[in-house]
Amino acid sequence: MTIRVALHHETRYQYDRRVQMGPQLIRLRPAPHSRTPVVSYALHIEPREHFINWQQDPFGNYQARVVMPDPLQTFNVRVDLVAELAVFNPFDFFLEEDAEQYPFNYDALTRKDLGPYLEMTAMGPRLASWLEDMGSPPRQPLVNFLVDLNQRLSNEIQYVIRMEPGVQTPDETLSLGKGSCRDSAWLLAQALRHFGIAARFVSGYLIQLKADQKSLDGPSGTDVDFTDLHAWTEAYLPGAGWVGMDPTSGLFAGEGHIPLAATPHPSTAAPISGLVEPSECEFGFDMSVTRLRETPRVTKPYTEETWEAVEHLGRQIDADLKANDVRLTVGGEPTFVAIDYPDGEEWNTAATGPHKKRLATDLVRRLAARFAPGGVVHFGQGKWYPGEQLPRWALTLIWRRDGQPICRDLEFLATPGAEPDTDGTSTAEDAQRLAERVAETLVEDSTAVLPAYEDPWHFLAEERSLPENLTPEANELEDPLARDRLARVFERGLGEPSGYVLPVQRWNARSSSGRWMTERWSTRSEKLFLIPGDSPIGYRLRLGSLPHLDPIAYPHIHPRDPFEMVGALPPGPLTPQYRQTGTDQPAAPLEQMQLPQPLPGTGSARTAMSFEVRDGYLCVFMPPTETAEDYLELLAAVESAARDLGLKIQLEGYLPPSDPRLNLLKVTPDPGVIEVNIQPANGWDEMVQITSTIYEEARQARLDTQKFMLDGRHTGTGGGNHVVLGGPTPADSPFIRRPDLLRSFIAYWQQHPSLSFLFSGLFIGPTSQAPRLDEARQDSLYEMELAFTEVPDPDGQAPIPPWLVDRIFRHLLVDVTGNTHRAEICIDKLYSPDSATGRLGLVEFRAFEMPPHAQMSLAQQLLITALVARFWKTPNHHGLIRWGTALHDRFMLPHHVWRDFLGVIQDLRASGYVFDSQWFAPHFEFRFPRYGAIEHAGVQLELRQALEPWHVMGEEGAVGGTVRFVDSSVERLQVRVSNFDTERYLVTCNRQAVPLQPTDTQGEFVGGIRFRAWQPASALHPTIPVDAPLVIDLYDRWNGRPVAGCTYHVAHPGGRNFEHFPVNANEAESRRLSRFQPFGYTPDPYPEPIPVTRPELPCTLDLRWT
Repeated sequence: MTIRVALHHETRYQYDRRVQMGPQLIRLRPAPHSRTPVVSYALHIEPREHFINWQQDPFGNYQARVVMPDPLQTFNVRVDLVAELAVFNPFDFFLEEDAEQYPFNYDALTRKDLGPYLEMTAMGPRLASWLEDMGSPPRQPLVNFLVDLNQRLSNEIQYVIRMEPGVQTPDETLSLGKGSCRDSAWLLAQALRHFGIAARFVSGYLIQLKADQKSLDGPSGTDVDFTDLHAWTEAYLPGAGWVGMDPTSGLFAGEGHIPLAATPHPSTAAPISGLVEPSECEFGFDMSVTRLRETPRVTKPYTEETWEAVEHLGRQIDADLKANDVRLTVGGEPTFVAIDYPDGEEWNTAATGPHKKRLATDLVRRLAARFAPGGVVHFGQGKWYPGEQLPRWALTLIWRRDGQPICRDLEFLATPGAEPDTDGTSTAEDAQRLAERVAETLVEDSTAVLPAYEDPWHFLAEERSLPENLTPEANELEDPLARDRLARVFERGLGEPSGYVLPVQRWNARSSSGRWMTERWSTRSEKLFLIPGDSPIGYRLRLGSLPHLDPIAYPHIHPRDPFEMVGALPPGPLTPQYRQTGTDQPAAPLEQMQLPQPLPGTGSARTAMSFEVRDGYLCVFMPPTETAEDYLELLAAVESAARDLGLKIQLEGYLPPSDPRLNLLKVTPDPGVIEVNIQPANGWDEMVQITSTIYEEARQARLDTQKFMLDGRHTGTGGGNHVVLGGPTPADSPFIRRPDLLRSFIAYWQQHPSLSFLFSGLFIGPTSQAPRLDEARQDSLYEMELAFTEVPDPDGQAPIPPWLVDRIFRHLLVDVTGNTHRAEICIDKLYSPDSATGRLGLVEFRAFEMPPHAQMSLAQQLLITALVARFWKTPNHHGLIRWGTALHDRFMLPHHVWRDFLGVIQDLRASGYVFDSQWFAPHFEFRFPRYGAIEHAGVQLELRQALEPWHVMGEEGAVGGTVRFVDSSVERLQVRVSNFDTERYLVTCNRQAVPLQPTDTQGEFVGGIRFRAWQPASALHPTIPVDAPLVIDLYDRWNGRPVAGCTYHVAHPGGRNFEHFPVNANEAESRRLSRFQPFGYTPDPYPEPIPVTRPELPCTLDLRWT
């Protein structure tokens, strides 16, 4: 993702008369050791009547010797160059073993060569004092020493613009405490030499571009693109060579530093030097930098003009959807990773960890302020998978869709996940008082509250099993949860209650009276003992110890069916005295109410609220309810009681039942990520607002959308960005009202593999978590085509009931294990018979990886909504395609994915939706980054990352059970050649011919190279060695030898083993680019290789067979 820029530099000397000028040395040509590629360069000198001789100075720098034969009055020097700014890591270097620690010594021969760079000027008193203050640095890593020294000078020396020629002495710079870049660079060079490190003065160009994003830490840099002449220092480090250090900024030199001259002394590095007759002179200069070409990048995918076009089309599609009464809503599940902990287990493999809950809490609070004024945050129980001791936590933001507040204010709510002392420390007495006050509000009977105790027999048995020299408070149990649980119970005391329980349930919930009722629970032991565990006590009630009820009389909770029609919620916060009965009138007082005669068992309550103090917070457990109104009434009672008592509480327990009148936004942990289940958007503008806010607030909470592998490959977040389509209510869902819409999507997705692979993550294939319908399952296509015949067309055929839509597709939209939730197009919440939460009319597209930018995510959502609009008007009746092994051969290559996607764009344009394929160029560059390119005799050869399926291995024994590894040791890249003559040339990799397939462009061919990148112990074919490096040759068939080529190093070319993941996209790109070298083809002639291909993979060279 390079940026091509044009630099313009002009220096003007206007003399008061015509003067004679001696030979001038101009050092304004990028030095040979510049790491920033310079594409073109031009030097213009006026007057034009001059002689110029290019040469190199004693230190290898380019310089032009210019002779003016005639007197002149004006002397102009202009430089124009074009550079490619590609990120590189200034710390990506090695050190000799004996130079890794400071101090170190050069060997005798090197010290002799570096003599001019070790020469010290006379030491003045200020420099001597400064060095004395530094003292003798202790033994430490050399890189740390250089970083500290560079930053110290940057902090102590204030940067000023100084137009006078020459350089201040180190003493002058230290005395003034300020200086130009020249002065700071010369001071650093002298300081390094005094510490025994060879250093040279460097003059050059500095190019700084405005950052795409504001920095979260420290200054964001310049607000405008600019360039200037600059100076810095280079130190010679054994093993690394010359390393640039910029004391003006305190940073190491990067891609924006273009050296012009590097010399032992500043006088020989001046941009222009020479003699001229004494005269008066006016000096002027002009410098500018212009962006010529910007490849799409994840931090700035679109220009403002392009994004305006995207938004215009979004509103057009919105208007079509409304005109056709589609009633579409778009939601999703974006995922995020932490900026500050890239190596943490919780941000790679583990679902929970020490920082995830804190960051999620911060994000929820930010989103509450943006989306849900008057809403509440609920701390509940999330997913619970086998092997996990406890359920995961889940933070849920609840607010009313009509904008009315749920509570009068949020002062009574504590913040889950914060430190215990943030909102004060509650006591057990507070829990009891709150429980009794809520009981009085709801059922007018505080005696129904009863204490709940931990089971003493269980914990006494645990105590007896401890060694005699350990106490329960200081036990040494291996399980940390069991250790903390035992210590906590005995510290509190077995005779002390863990919390308080209020049995409460809606009495005759469907009746118009709507009273709450309670029951005084009794048990055989006369006390309520809890099931041992760490969950809230509301989940640990021994309901089986309560008096037995006839199954017919058991007061089950039946949540309202999502398809039931409901009226609007009463305005404003509900109160315990109000109940929606088709009117907003308050319920009658108890003595005036005519209660219906209860049936047997209706006087029993088997749900309860619980109140306990945990980690310094007063936690209120909400019971399951049948309706949203019931839930809001209970919450109003809690709010009223907490406010009266001056307490802060944390909500937990059950969420309100699914209700279209409430919005829920969930933040939950998943392995390696935080997942945000966002509320659905009803239109394009709302989509933009929600998506942009989620990305923006996540970043402010120090959460990011970019995760990288050790080698720098971008994985998104690894958690995906599922797109969920539905309707404002389940009954409004377009897929329920028009099942043929689902049929069209399934068929079109299968017909266009690019929809699966352009937006996917790295984990693809038949055993992935979102496999395509036809990956390694050709029989599924036959059965799916048969299923299509059971779906009626919208033109007059009788509709089918929603349950039948589920039955037709449920057992076909699955992964290889039959899991409906692991399908690429998932319908487990469309109309599942399991529960009310499965009948929401939703279709989930699970193959999307998390885009790194909000606008890229919105472009994906726009694509899907456009397909909805298209298929609503014109159903897709085309048959399914038997791609066979082409899926994992041809469509693993970026060229073929993009070519297929252009067909999708063409279909949408034909439907009246004018998409531009360049809107998805950022997605293409994100998924298929370019490694590098070479050119020889007009033939251009480019390498790009390609896709490769990962495979889930079979079960293997492990401590405590079995494990299944994922084999990601095989990788693939694409070779693309242009202006290629197949009669003369071949492309080979490690002396094996690459099978090149022609494209639609004359002279252009593409092919794939599949190779073993690393060799784990558990993998397919573990004995096959690593194919490293990949030497790509342009083989001349006429001469029988390679004539050009490049080398792709599967690992770092210097053998560096990275121990930490890249901290940002710049470091990741640097790691990727460092593995490509635009040189290094096979030097010897060898016989023309015979192409070796497998019939299943005609487009790919699989080096594992060679």
